[in-house]
Amino acid sequence: MLKIRKSLYLKKAGRFLSILVGLELIAVSVSMFFAPHKIAAGGATGIAILVKELLNVQMPLTLLVFNIFMWILTMIFLDKAQAAKITFGSIVLPIFLAITPNTRVIQDALLSDIIGSILFGLGLSIIYRMGSSAGGTTVPPMILNKYFHIRNANSLFVIDGIVCLGNILVSGWEQFFLAILSVGISTIVLNYVQTGLDKKLVVYIMSENKLEEIKAKLTAQMAIGSTVFDVRGGHSNQPKEMLMLVADTQSYGSILDIIYDIDQNAFILTDSIAEVHNGSF
Repeated sequence: MLKIRKSLYLKKAGRFLSILVGLELIAVSVSMFFAPHKIAAGGATGIAILVKELLNVQMPLTLLVFNIFMWILTMIFLDKAQAAKITFGSIVLPIFLAITPNTRVIQDALLSDIIGSILFGLGLSIIYRMGSSAGGTTVPPMILNKYFHIRNANSLFVIDGIVCLGNILVSGWEQFFLAILSVGISTIVLNYVQTGLDKKLVVYIMSENKLEEIKAKLTAQMAIGSTVFDVRGGHSNQPKEMLMLVADTQSYGSILDIIYDIDQNAFILTDSIAEVHNGSF
């Protein structure tokens, strides 16, 4: 029992440190690579860069105010679980942005954009892998998905596009094209780190006597549909049940947490899939 507790504490500490690393990578990409060249590459950080150039308001302050507003929207239109998920990142990212030097590391704007985009994508992938979020513009797509069944990726693409268009009015066409390039690079890095360019995961779960509890909690907390298969153990030759579900890569860390909170010995098999058509997942 003591070993299990120690393992859980180490796992939580590792997850906490990983989230901090991910948030700092985002802060570094914004403060040292995007902002010095006035590149607003989508998202809440891009909005903060635009506001700084237009009104000379410091980026951490704009980001904090925006994230608080998004947190309130989450509490109103989503639920407390989603609000809790974005709380830490929404507060810590502005702090990291404030303490990270706002300095131009690379003079060439294109090279700075590429490196910043890679760092940004790595930071996001770490945060999503840990089942967390930095809040910001990820909130409106979740609300639109819940009430209007619009895919998160589609609405997020539109929001990032609007922010990128802001570069034309604030900084010029060069920053606009650099921002578009940044969004593309960050997305490729994020998807590659998560699943090798795949966007969905299929997860198979087996548990000796807690499969129903796992299924119920996944349905209640993650709103994920699932399918139960009747299978037979190859060694024991005994009938068993296996749960299959399809989920976004961003949800994978949270799914693992729910499963292991119920059954530390659950058998989990995960594979990446290229496309999913129709159905609920």
